[in-house]
Amino acid sequence: MSEKQALEDTNVSEDQSKEDLENHVKPEVGDADKCADDLSPQDGHGVVQPTHLYKRRWMIVLLFSSYSLCNSFQWIQYGIIGNIFMHFYNVDSFTIDWMSMIYMLSYIPFIFPVTWLLDKKGLRVIALVATALNCAGTWIKVASVKPNLFAVTFLGQFSCSCAQVFILGMPSRIASVWFGSEEVSTACSIGVFGNQLGIAIGFLVPPILVPNVDDLDVLAHHISVMFYITAGAATVLFILVVFVFQERPELPPTQAQATARSIPPEQYSYIDSIKRLLRNRPFILLLITYGLNVGCFYAVGTLLNRMIIERYPGEEVNAGRIGLTIVIAGMVGSLICGIWLDRTKTYKQTTLAVYFMSMVGMIVYTATLNLGHLWVVFITAGSLGFFMTGYLPLGFEFAVELTYPESEGTSSGLLNCSAQVFGIIFTISQGKIIDRFGTLAGNIFLCVFLLIGTVITGLIKSDLRRQNANLQARAAAEGRMSEQDYGATALISQPQTPPSQA
Repeated sequence: MSEKQALEDTNVSEDQSKEDLENHVKPEVGDADKCADDLSPQDGHGVVQPTHLYKRRWMIVLLFSSYSLCNSFQWIQYGIIGNIFMHFYNVDSFTIDWMSMIYMLSYIPFIFPVTWLLDKKGLRVIALVATALNCAGTWIKVASVKPNLFAVTFLGQFSCSCAQVFILGMPSRIASVWFGSEEVSTACSIGVFGNQLGIAIGFLVPPILVPNVDDLDVLAHHISVMFYITAGAATVLFILVVFVFQERPELPPTQAQATARSIPPEQYSYIDSIKRLLRNRPFILLLITYGLNVGCFYAVGTLLNRMIIERYPGEEVNAGRIGLTIVIAGMVGSLICGIWLDRTKTYKQTTLAVYFMSMVGMIVYTATLNLGHLWVVFITAGSLGFFMTGYLPLGFEFAVELTYPESEGTSSGLLNCSAQVFGIIFTISQGKIIDRFGTLAGNIFLCVFLLIGTVITGLIKSDLRRQNANLQARAAAEGRMSEQDYGATALISQPQTPPSQA
């Protein structure tokens, strides 16, 4: 080999090394097309594999976020104008509370078969079933706008609640399957963002579309308009999922995902995965604390109309706006927390800080609710939402870190199952406390459990398994690049044989 050729090889190696470090995320190796020839994509242990980030990933997460929005909007659309639906269907407040709680109750028995289906069939099948059930539920509601058809509207809400089981735990799975390690927390936050935005719209829009009027025929018209709008949106989203939603990218985005792909299906057992998670002490502690925090949020959201109307009669629209403030502030908190995690990887510290501030926010909200000034309630509710709702993606991402390489759908599903259980318990308990002792006692009840959750969060050991896997892959990639550079340098330094001696 001539010195000129060796120098050219060195330049190529250096260019490829630079591209490897700049193209995708730091822990990963560079351009998939250049790596594919000399790396084994089958070996997930110790060998650097080709990775690639596709622009389509943003379309996937935004589409998911959109149909999640459509579904979560319906969770609170009855509760936020509960007094109006009580009048229209001639039912009591506890029955209307169940229009929200059915979302929580449906999740508990169905999450395990849905998670198994996710592991066996993948994201696309889950997305299709979710949007189909959600679409069906919205059209059933369209047919229920008569005072004697409460059972029909409940059936429609039940169908939407079943769709939620196929949606709620997906953000972390989509983030892991499609996004690089420097983007996963932000992508997860965008996925959760859709759910939060849907709840926000659910707080804001129903009080505007359905005013509190006595004439049942006029009321039926307003309710029908709301249901038709929801059904139209759900139908469009179902069609988009059919034609646009993709199972996974051709090449994995990270070495951690490449390793997960390399595990043969016959070696994976869903039951064994559940058992390993239940033996994971840090995850069990997170399971409890996540359930306490999100369960409190569910209770506040479900009972917000009753809390506000009790102290501020006739303020249904402002009750919705306060709910909107809670969720919008939480959406900002979610995005900020996601970006912060991607940059710092301080999962334990960030989770603990946000949890503590959720407790502080609940205490301040409780202390100011009965002051008689709605503008104060807007401010304190916003601060509560910023931290309490902002905690949602933190819990998902921290769980994935603690449980890698277990399926993200399994860990997220268990977290949400815990949240639904505590949500039902807190909603029923707080509702009974409000009926008997008033709103103040009901909110103090939630503050106590947030304090317990904060203490338990401080006991969670920060075992970031996914980050460690990516760091090890990066070290292996850098070691390989160093070997290439050394080999080229050695070729240059070898004495060349004069042509006359050849």
